[in-house]
Amino acid sequence: MSNLKLIIKREFIARVRNKTFVIMTFLSPMIFVGMISLIAWLATLNNDEVRKIAFFDETGKFESDFKDTDHIDYINYSKLPLNDAKDSVVINKMYGLLYIPNKQTNNELASAIQFYAEEAPSISILNNIESIIATKLTNQNIKEKGLDLDVIKNSRAKVRIQIENFYGEKTSKMTNYVKMFFGGAAGYLLMMFIIIYGNMVMRSVIEEKSNRIIEIIISSVKPLQLMMGKILGTSLAGISQFIIWVILGGVLVTVATAVLGIDTTVTATGFGSSIQAVEETQGETIASATALVLEIQKLPLGVLLLSFLIYFVGGYFLYSSIYAAIGAAVDSETDSQQFMLPIILPLVLGIYVGFFSVIENPHGTISMVFSMIPLTSPIVMLMRIPFGVPWWEVLISIFLLLGSIIFMVWLAGKIYRVGILMYGKKPSYKELFKWLRY
Repeated sequence: MSNLKLIIKREFIARVRNKTFVIMTFLSPMIFVGMISLIAWLATLNNDEVRKIAFFDETGKFESDFKDTDHIDYINYSKLPLNDAKDSVVINKMYGLLYIPNKQTNNELASAIQFYAEEAPSISILNNIESIIATKLTNQNIKEKGLDLDVIKNSRAKVRIQIENFYGEKTSKMTNYVKMFFGGAAGYLLMMFIIIYGNMVMRSVIEEKSNRIIEIIISSVKPLQLMMGKILGTSLAGISQFIIWVILGGVLVTVATAVLGIDTTVTATGFGSSIQAVEETQGETIASATALVLEIQKLPLGVLLLSFLIYFVGGYFLYSSIYAAIGAAVDSETDSQQFMLPIILPLVLGIYVGFFSVIENPHGTISMVFSMIPLTSPIVMLMRIPFGVPWWEVLISIFLLLGSIIFMVWLAGKIYRVGILMYGKKPSYKELFKWLRY
């Protein structure tokens, strides 16, 4: 047992003293926040650009409908010949030319409109132009049928469904988006943790094996103890890094809410009216940010963090034992590539099931089954938990994962025990199965 503690301590210290580990531990949250801020800033710069669009309207129906906006300036070229209008757009380096031909019916006109541009136009701009034309043509069709347009407009009802559970707690449609984001982020982050730290274990084994240090180490330590020491020491480094990220993330969120002036004191019962009051006094943007923060606060963050730690440790032990066995079986990282598919495939499958099944139907059969299968449960169950999962399903998933860990560690230990002293031979799957019988 003392030897195991020494190995764990050695592996942990070797990881946390690594410059890359220290830098990424403290810089990763800042880099993440910086990237989001940069993307938002670049999007703002992109939105500030004003595009000049000329339109050539042969019908004369739309001249008053194309009104300038914050991002688009419309210029009427209808009095020029069409070819001259095209040349003018090219010479003046405008965004494009909208050509509306004269047709006998609105249906013919709707399919004959063209947009000339040097490059493919923005989808949002095309949608905006199509909306303007479609609204005009629709109103004309209504009038031609002898219907009162004002009556129809006034008859349109705007429905905004208020969401509330049976205990009186109000929420909004944003809740599902927040749950989707947190579940997806947790699952993806767990997959990256498993791959990164599993590779650390494998590289450590390969390095000691290639340097022949392993022969000295196992003279005083059992191979299984050495393998478990590497796995445990690296897992403690990963957990330490995750805890630091949670603390830094909490600090950054607190600072962000204070800088943006977001009110987080709104109660659940007064959710709708309070958000509306914020929107009236401070604007729609601050109101949306306030609603987002409140929805995040409603999540079972403590349960999510605890679940992440449990499934991180469980998933890490399951996969890192496989990584350790592969590291012991090969002589270099190049030789290990042939064994990577069985490791990566379940992780990728878990991500795909999470994004395409869990987010759409978190309590469906596919979501539940894959949240029980040990190779995919750490990712899929983490994605399901924000949507609310019965406690007995979580317990079954954890017990199945625990049983699989014990079995996989036993198998990996047998491969590790034989492979750690094997040199100069590129192993195959047949060879690994043979080692299991030793």
